[in-house]
Amino acid sequence: MDWSRIKTIFILTFLVLDVYLVYQFINTRDAAQYEIPKETTLEEKLKNDDISYVEVPEAKNKEQYLSVRAKVFTAEDMEKFKGQSISLGDGTSIEAKLDKRWQLTGNFEPADLSAFLKANIFAGDQYKFWSKNDEAGTITYYQEYENKTFYYNSNAKLTFFLNEDQEVTSYRQTYLEIVDELSEAEELLPPLRAVDTLYKKGLLKPKSKITDFELGYSTLVSLTASHVVTPTWRIEVNGKENMFVHAFEGRVIPLTDGENNTTE
Repeated sequence: MDWSRIKTIFILTFLVLDVYLVYQFINTRDAAQYEIPKETTLEEKLKNDDISYVEVPEAKNKEQYLSVRAKVFTAEDMEKFKGQSISLGDGTSIEAKLDKRWQLTGNFEPADLSAFLKANIFAGDQYKFWSKNDEAGTITYYQEYENKTFYYNSNAKLTFFLNEDQEVTSYRQTYLEIVDELSEAEELLPPLRAVDTLYKKGLLKPKSKITDFELGYSTLVSLTASHVVTPTWRIEVNGKENMFVHAFEGRVIPLTDGENNTTE
């Protein structure tokens, strides 16, 4: 047996194998070096956490900041509204007691007060139902402008007061006047970008459901004579919790009842 030849064959074989392995290593390293990791999409993140959402609404691409001010009511404003004793206080709010109570049905629906709003409330068609608090005996509405609600704004608020028999006995009302549309129209943040903001902040819990999207306004700056409100996304979660995101800047706005006043 020619051991010298066999030895040579083995050496050449291992040399070829080493060259092949080095070639494979270099190719693998280069591929890894230039491969860009695929970023997980928001939809995939939500799916992984079992977070679902309703159909995303269509909205205008651009909106503007608004300059607003609290309306000063006059006796002339209230002349046509009969059957109620009205006090205007400092002029920026209406305190009214009904001569005849308005009975509500057992299972309240906003439609139960529709006729009353139109006939007995100043600019009643500009207010949208917000909540009913059985413990406090109140029903709350907030004013709208072009179908966008002034969220938690005490100067755009209508509160009905109920007795134990579910009868409306009185109400308190404030109203915002639009002074001007400020600056050029700006690009709106898409609704799902607002959801992404909430997700990254850890505000959306696994297995939750986004049940509503709505564009409205929240107070940005309070001045002496007028105030600035900004477009704001309201994201409703599980049909009860509201979260708010600045529709231009994408930051979370911590709104709560009574903390978004425009009167100093």
